Parts: sequence; C-alpha cells; structure tokens
Amino acid sequence: MSFVTDYPAAPSTVAIDHFLKRLSVETDCADVASALASGEQDFVLLHVVGSPAAYARRHVPGALHLPHREMTHERMAVWPDDTLFVAYCAGPHCNGADQAAMKLARLGRPVKIMIGGITGWADEGLPFASGSEPGAFPKTAA
Repeated sequence: MSFVTDYPAAPSTVAIDHFLKRLSVETDCADVASALASGEQDFVLLHVVGSPAAYARRHVPGALHLPHREMTHERMAVWPDDTLFVAYCAGPHCNGADQAAMKLARLGRPVKIMIGGITGWADEGLPFASGSEPGAFPKTAA
C-alpha cells in the first residue's frame, strides 16, 4: 500500500462538494487569460498588493490597482452589487489576494482569487502590462 492510498478516496458526493467549494472561490491564470483574450471578461480583475510604482512596473493586462487596504464600502460602491471581483497578489508566498477576498466577502461582494498570482501568470508565459493604466490583453495571446 502506498502513502497515496493510506487514506481511502472520498466518495464522489464528498469530492463533488469539496471541489465545487474550491472552484467557487478560486480561478486560475489560464481561465483569466482566456476570458481576457476572448473579450468575455465578466469580472473585475484586481491587483491588490504593492505600490503604484510596483503596479506600473508589471501587472496583468486589464487589472485595476486596488490594494486590499483601500477597499471600503464607499470605494466598492462604484460597481453594481453583483459584480464578481477576481483578486490576485504576488504569488503563492503572498496572502494579499486572500486578504482582499475576505474584505470583499465581508462587504457582501462576490469574489474569487486567481491562484498563483503574478508568479503563476509568469509561469504560464502570459503577457504583462506596464504603466499606471490597466492596459489591454493582447488578442493574439493565450
């Protein structure tokens, strides 16, 4: 018996519940890139950590810079209540996306994190934008 099978696999109903819960709060870089490239972006992408200078150096195209510490009910009121937000941070070593997601959820907003963050985006070989504006995702990428 291997370490893999030391514990039996969960019944399908338990696995479905578990993965549905994860997928309801997470997305990945490839799915975000696909939505951006196809023009089917039905969420607001938020770069939630770092200084304006760090954002200007490198961010995911189309992402707005909104540090989690600046998220307030008043600030978020510019978007309809049912707007889905996707937050990302520097990567697996950073919990900024989790902090932003918690803050948005406490404000009653739908939210997911983009797992991997900037590190995952770079690992996928996806393009970055620079400058103080969100920029556009290249339609030939992804």
